[in-house]
Amino acid sequence: MTDGEDSGPVPFVLPGSPPMRDTVEGWEAWRTTRHAFTPAPRLSLAEWRQLSPRKKTLHDLHRAATHANLPLLQTPMTKAVTKLLHGRVMTNALKAKPTTRAGVMITGGGYQGKTETTCEILATFEDAWLDLHRHLNPDAVPGARDLHAPVAYVQTPVTAKPKSTCKAILNFYGAPLHPRMDLPDLIRAFMSMHVTLVLVGVDIPGSGLLREGRHDPRTGQVIFAPSRHAKVHGLEPTQTERRFDLVELDRFRYDTPAQITAWIDHLTGIEDQLRLFRAPPGMLTRDRMPEYLFERTNGVVGLLERLIEDGCHEAVDSGGERLTESLLDGIAITVGGAPGRDPGAGEIPDIPATKDGGGTKRAASGKAKRGRNTVLDDHGPAAASGA
Repeated sequence: MTDGEDSGPVPFVLPGSPPMRDTVEGWEAWRTTRHAFTPAPRLSLAEWRQLSPRKKTLHDLHRAATHANLPLLQTPMTKAVTKLLHGRVMTNALKAKPTTRAGVMITGGGYQGKTETTCEILATFEDAWLDLHRHLNPDAVPGARDLHAPVAYVQTPVTAKPKSTCKAILNFYGAPLHPRMDLPDLIRAFMSMHVTLVLVGVDIPGSGLLREGRHDPRTGQVIFAPSRHAKVHGLEPTQTERRFDLVELDRFRYDTPAQITAWIDHLTGIEDQLRLFRAPPGMLTRDRMPEYLFERTNGVVGLLERLIEDGCHEAVDSGGERLTESLLDGIAITVGGAPGRDPGAGEIPDIPATKDGGGTKRAASGKAKRGRNTVLDDHGPAAASGA
């Protein structure tokens, strides 16, 4: 038997199955709902205790969903990628000349947020582009109902071949494929369609994809030589070279004051999203915690997210309601066997070694433990005055 207050609707909707972004419908569903999740309201422990049993359960479920859906935060590294990619896509979209559009390659290690960052940038572009055209296809064929899909997302395995790549792309676009076309020629063909080709992958320079290209250190671009099949297939009627801007989405570093500040700023953003009742101010950013978290994750945002997510679950489940080194020492970061990721291709990063019991192995290589970095410490007015 419940009272009238408990018989009302739940305060949030449980997330359903995530949409598959590699279809037009799936991409559209993700793009239009990607910011729809509402975090749990901030309640004090005293306020939570005033709730009925049912509402306590619902609020705890909402908190768990909040910790499992931490937002994508901007970092100095993602800002650089955003600046390049958004600028390139927008510039290419505004081109009226029948020239090939330069592409972008985004490389980096596994679990560093390359795909999510790229999808967010392109979804933001698509939002603006559709609004600009009032959600109508500016190139629609009279008498037809053409689909206006400015962005096509295609996910392929590391070992993708031209045929399988084209099959994936045909989920969005229909294009002829020559049976003898190899991957570099396929890339040139796509770039000749007046679209912006964005390639995302781990260690693209070392993947073999660019074996027929050369990197220009002055411009940061990768340049492909003319296609040997151009005259046969008519792929390059006007252009002799195909260019890509190569940008790396790197992990955080912890060596200079600027790098340490960027890491702490990121931890501050994460801490603001957490809903733990006994979390003190600066839970992730004070004392040795920033350095501890860096040691556990090596500055890889995906590993940090996994550690924080699992740590919050344990903090709520144990009743501690805060993250501490001792609690996180019992959390093992496990990403092995992740679906769709190839460990041999570097899609799963190395996880810092741990000692028995799951805690951080401070001196994994026999080196002395590094002391706590004190460059951001406030030593008080006495130190400031030279006393």
